[in-house]
Amino acid sequence: MIADFDYQFFIEVLVGGLLSGVMYSLVAIGFVLIYKTSGVLNFAQGAMLLFAALTFVSLVESGVPFALALVATFAIMVAIGIAIERTVLRPLTNKPPITLFMATLGLSYIIEGAAQLIWGTQVHGLDLGIEDVPLEVGGVLISQFDIFAAVVAAGMVLLLSLFFRYTRIGLAFRAVADDQFAALAVGLRLPLIWATVWAAAGLVALVAGLLWGARLGVQFSLSLVVLKALPVLVLGGFDSILGAIVGGLLIGASEKLAEVYIGDYFGGGIESWFAYVVALVFLLIRPSGLFGQKLVERV
Repeated sequence: MIADFDYQFFIEVLVGGLLSGVMYSLVAIGFVLIYKTSGVLNFAQGAMLLFAALTFVSLVESGVPFALALVATFAIMVAIGIAIERTVLRPLTNKPPITLFMATLGLSYIIEGAAQLIWGTQVHGLDLGIEDVPLEVGGVLISQFDIFAAVVAAGMVLLLSLFFRYTRIGLAFRAVADDQFAALAVGLRLPLIWATVWAAAGLVALVAGLLWGARLGVQFSLSLVVLKALPVLVLGGFDSILGAIVGGLLIGASEKLAEVYIGDYFGGGIESWFAYVVALVFLLIRPSGLFGQKLVERV
């Protein structure tokens, strides 16, 4: 059995899963940014992703140059992120988590409705100039688009890491993530930090929206991509960017390998739900995730 095992095919499946996992991580990072600073599970992230992709492709189809459409969409997403923080979440500060969650859930429908009202409901094709064709790397066939998406996602992660580690606002963000009350005590301006984080979440939504839109087409079901981020967050932890990256890689690899090697035993098609089984099992073993902050209750 071992002698007949096709190691090259295994590597191809594994690498394909890891590259898909990078795109899952990119969506999950949008959740982590908001959750770390405000404790809000931003369920509107999927709608923001859809709005970004739909705005960009609509501008391009209207004759706006690619670069100008990208800059305009980025400005719009930053404005949307700041507007959400100021008009919806800031007035709900210190409210119960379920209230904040319901607010973001309502926001997701509002944003989707606004996208439909402004841009219509038709499906758009999005071409980023990278064909989804196999490329041979060391004897292994890898999707050229997957490589491109992984490089872009890695660049986004590096950019965010540098920003939050070496800039004043980034250091303030880390302080707020560790302890909001201590950050307030030393004079940090929480509204400014929250606005910056929501703007960063808008940027992440734009990048993720363009990558997923190019792969799946820009349509309203694109907002459901956030559901793939939930198992990633469970594995990595809701408050860890590193956890989002590692969790995405684990989910991407496990679901691809499971589909290929054990999918036939379940009638096929297990890739769509296998990640949630992994997440459920992981919740029973380590509820805080691999890199999430552990909460210890005192008796």
